[in-house]
Amino acid sequence: MDSASPINFFKGHPSFRLLPNKEITKATEQLLLGENRDYDDDPLNRHPLTYGSNEGALWVRTAITEFVNEKAFKFDRDDKARSKPEYLNLTSGASYGVLNILLQATLPHTGVTKQAFIVSPTYFLINDCFIDAGFGGKLTAIDEKGEESIDLELLEAKLKHFESIDPNPVNENGKELSIIKNPIDISHLKKVYKYVIYVIPTYSNPSGKTYNLETRCKLIELARKYDMLIITDDVYDLLNYSINNDPDKFELPTPIKRFVHIDRETNNDESSYGNTVSNASFSKIIAPGLRFGYHESINKLLATQLSAGGANVSGGTPSQLTSMIVGTLLTNGDAEKILRNLIQTYCERADAMYNAMIKYLPKGTEIRKTEGGYFNWMKLTESYNALEVGKLAQDMYNIVLADGSNFEVIGDKRNLAQSYFRLSTSFLESEQIVEGIKLLGDVCQVYATQNNL
Repeated sequence: MDSASPINFFKGHPSFRLLPNKEITKATEQLLLGENRDYDDDPLNRHPLTYGSNEGALWVRTAITEFVNEKAFKFDRDDKARSKPEYLNLTSGASYGVLNILLQATLPHTGVTKQAFIVSPTYFLINDCFIDAGFGGKLTAIDEKGEESIDLELLEAKLKHFESIDPNPVNENGKELSIIKNPIDISHLKKVYKYVIYVIPTYSNPSGKTYNLETRCKLIELARKYDMLIITDDVYDLLNYSINNDPDKFELPTPIKRFVHIDRETNNDESSYGNTVSNASFSKIIAPGLRFGYHESINKLLATQLSAGGANVSGGTPSQLTSMIVGTLLTNGDAEKILRNLIQTYCERADAMYNAMIKYLPKGTEIRKTEGGYFNWMKLTESYNALEVGKLAQDMYNIVLADGSNFEVIGDKRNLAQSYFRLSTSFLESEQIVEGIKLLGDVCQVYATQNNL
C-alpha cells in the first residue's frame, strides 16, 4: 500500500495536492492566536492545549451536530433522528474509534460477547482491531447480497447457532462481568452486548455498495432481538458524487439515513443504550492526518460509556487540539468548501476510471460506476486469477493493485483473491488512472497469452 510506485491503486487517501494546508493553518491561527477564549475555563470545553473533557469539547460537538443536521442530512427541526451534542463522544479517528467501542462495550474473553460478525468483503485492516480486542477465532463473515443488501438470512442462522450453543444470556450480576468492575466504583455496570457486527453501509470499502433502507431496518430488528451492537463506519457517506456544481445553488447531497438515525427514530425506551454506534471520521472529508472523529449513539447513555474508559478519564478526549481545529473549520465554513472540492475531484476521477475500464479491460470484466466514496470494486472473469494478474502488473509496469485477498475476514475467507481488485480513486490524478487502467489491460492480454485463454 505504501509503495512509491507512480501508479498505486492501493492508496486510500487524498492526493497531497488536495490536503487543505491553507485552511488548516487559518483555522489553527483563529483558534490559538487570541490571548483567551471565552470557554478556556469552562470544564465542558477547556483550553485547546490542555487536557479536554472526557466526551470532548461541547462547542465542537455542537458544531458537528449542526453540520450533520443542517448541512448533511437536512433534518427538520422536529425530526427525532436529529443529532444532539450529548449523543456524541469525540475520538482520535475511526480506527481507534472501533477499538474503543470493542473495549468498552464487548467482552469476548469470558464469552459474554459470543461472536463478532464482519460484512465481507471488508476494510482490510479492521480484522486487527477485532483480534486486539479478543475476537481471535470468533469472527464470522456475512456476505453482501446484490447491490444494496447483506445476507440477513445467513446472519440470523449464525445467530441462532451461537444462541443454541449457550442459550442462557449472562445477566448483569453474573460473575463473568466482574472482571470489568472497578472495585472503587461499582455504582453501575457497563452495557456489554452479546454480539457485535461491523459494517460500512454507504459506499462501502471495498465494494462501493450502499445498503438500502429496508436492509438497515431489518438489521436493526435483528440486533434488538439478539442483543447485538451494530458498528457502522460512516466515513464515506458524505462523499456523494451527485453534487450540484452550480456555485449559486450549491448544497451537499443528502445521504441515506445512518443506522443510528433509524435506531433513534424507532426506539422509544429511554433506558435503552440502543443497538447502533455511528463511528465517523473527518479523515476522508478534510484530512487523515488530523486523526479526529466521533462516536454517535441514540442517546447519551452509550456515548457516555464510550467516553469513560480509563484512557479518556486519565487524559481527557484524545484529540483536544485537532478537534477544535476541525470545529473551527466547521464554524467558519471552510469544511464545507473542502468537502465540495474533494467530491468534485473524486467524481471526475471516478468517471475517468469507469470509461477507461470499459475501453481497456477484457470483455466480461464486471465493473460498476463509482457513485461515491473512494473505491471501484472490479471482478475479472473466471479465466483470470487476480492475484497472479496483480503480481504480473507489478513486475511489468510497477503498478500496485489491491487484490481481493486483502479484504477477507480472517478465519472465514471467500477466495476473493481469485477474481477481485479494489481500485482507489482518491490518490491518483485522472491522467494517471487512465494510464494505469490501460497498462492493466495490456497486462491482462499478456496473461491471456501466457495461459492460452
